Amino acid sequence: MISTLRDERPLDLPTPRHERDNDSAEPERSRPAAAYLNMTSFQQSIDARSSMMFERKGNTLCRTPSLGTLAALVCAATFVAANHAWRGATAEEAAAVQPAPSATGQADLDKAIELKLSASTFSDLGEVIRLCESAIEKGLDETNAEFAKQLLGATRFQRGLLVGETVLSTLPLDNNWPTFRKMAVEDLEKGLAIDPEQPEAWLMLARLNVLPNGDLERAKSAVNQAVEKAGDDRRLLVQALLLRADLTDDNEKKLNDLNRLLELEPDDPRVLRARGAALLALDKAEEAVADFDKALTKAPGHVPTLEAKIDALLELKRFDDAMAVADQIEEAAPRNAAAWFQRGRITGVRGEFEKALEHLNKAAEMEPRNVAVLMIRAAVLQELGKSEEAMKDVNRALELRPDNPALLRLRAAILAGSGQLSQAVRDLEQVREQGSAEPSIDLQLGLLYSIQKRHGKALEQFDKVLAAEPRNVAALRGRADTLLSLGRHAEAIVDYEKALEVDPNDSGVLNNLAWVLATSPDEKIRNGKRALELATKACELTEYQAAHILSTLAAAYAENGDFENARKWSQKAVELGSEGEKEALQKELESYQRNEPVRELIQEPLEPAAEAPAEPSPESPPQKEEGSEPDAGPEDKPLDTPDAPQDSPTGKQPSAPKRETDTFHRA
Repeated sequence: MISTLRDERPLDLPTPRHERDNDSAEPERSRPAAAYLNMTSFQQSIDARSSMMFERKGNTLCRTPSLGTLAALVCAATFVAANHAWRGATAEEAAAVQPAPSATGQADLDKAIELKLSASTFSDLGEVIRLCESAIEKGLDETNAEFAKQLLGATRFQRGLLVGETVLSTLPLDNNWPTFRKMAVEDLEKGLAIDPEQPEAWLMLARLNVLPNGDLERAKSAVNQAVEKAGDDRRLLVQALLLRADLTDDNEKKLNDLNRLLELEPDDPRVLRARGAALLALDKAEEAVADFDKALTKAPGHVPTLEAKIDALLELKRFDDAMAVADQIEEAAPRNAAAWFQRGRITGVRGEFEKALEHLNKAAEMEPRNVAVLMIRAAVLQELGKSEEAMKDVNRALELRPDNPALLRLRAAILAGSGQLSQAVRDLEQVREQGSAEPSIDLQLGLLYSIQKRHGKALEQFDKVLAAEPRNVAALRGRADTLLSLGRHAEAIVDYEKALEVDPNDSGVLNNLAWVLATSPDEKIRNGKRALELATKACELTEYQAAHILSTLAAAYAENGDFENARKWSQKAVELGSEGEKEALQKELESYQRNEPVRELIQEPLEPAAEAPAEPSPESPPQKEEGSEPDAGPEDKPLDTPDAPQDSPTGKQPSAPKRETDTFHRA
């Protein structure tokens, strides 16, 4: 087949020749040499692919079957072109096809037909497109106009698929791929406007839009068209269903597509692995493990499948089995950090943070630029109270993956745990500005706003979460705690009760509901008997070791007039309380010694009176001056967890809800 011509000019990108204001203009000559070489290299890749795709057979230009369903269309169009141009015509036929006076585009159409028959390069196809468009614009009779339109559509499909396949096969080697992706997408869109019944073109359009900075919504609509129009093309249907399953956020729909795929390809390890992941997302970990195991029988030692199996085993708390799978990863890829990384995750989930750090240090030695390793190690370091080292790891990871939402969320967690609440809020707001619709982002923001006493903004966030997830216990708890701080006790009780319907054993909710029932200044709200039941249950769940919950138990006894037991448990609370709690707990004890119950009188404004002072940069946690102790205000009080306030029976800060996410479970 004809190779790339030596005098072939560089591609006319990003402004193709047929789109220039002046079609006769020469290509721009001021392109830097490096860019020229890169563009020419990419064009040579396309032209080399052209040589493999096209072969001359008589007067007909045909495509090899490898590109699928468009082959018939392209060959048919060119066959018609050949016959239209060169078949022996009678005098009557010759007279009949003479262009009408207004059909001045016939000469361009004839040139397009002739060039189509000999086309062997990317630029040849571009010239066919230009000539067809010119012919249509200048004017053709009805028959030739329809033919030109079909030839134009077929050639656009041909070039779009050719360029698209080259883009996908050369990633990430060629820096010019976005320009070529744009050109391929344009060709496919214009071709589909002429003939929308081309499933392969729809599939390529979807694949190109999935690439970075593509149009994901267009990708989803295009792959739907590919599935709908695939017909009996089993190969194309499998590819389209696999892509659609990957693109959908609805796990039930994803599972339906994957089940349909397994009917077509029951032993395809890719499909089994994808279905296993969908089952895991639907909390069907046992079924997921079965799919991963079946996939591994078809593709033994496949590291991504082994890693996915570890995810499922962690959900099932089968830690020893997960460690055995990590050993299999090391056997399959001994020079890869994956095995040590997974061991770090597994031991982290088990709470063995020192051992997890050893494994992750080993992984980091092998792959110091591995973002996942840096991210998980930062989480482990934070658990070990090494916030400064954790911040270094997460900032290093953000240098490698700027603006990555998972990393920004982790940094927000570290910042909040170090008391840098305003910077933590800024990171989470940045994640939300990137388009994240996850309710967990709104939840974390709501909790942080609440700690900052920005109660109006906190309520907005909790309302958004509960609109999407009405039974989200953490959001119900967070909104109730905020309402309690605002003095809106009746509304707070409603949310606490709803939270207990979902999780009747949440000690934090039990404690805070008991507190408001025992201490509200509104006699109609107080219910000493129920408060005592709830506080006793919360104490049992925490084995009578939580000072703030013992304080609530004392308040409940006091509301019931039993000041002897109130003093007993209040004294115990003072003994167990931290230095920061003792002053408030001591005042409660003194109240009971006077046989006086405690009343919750806090009623804060929706927003703080003034903005909090600026915080240090997130490059590292704030450094405490030697010999000084910071004031424990709402902006600098360290938190036990980044996504939650702290529990206190006096209503100063509610306690941390259970974590909604676990970094170790989802790298």
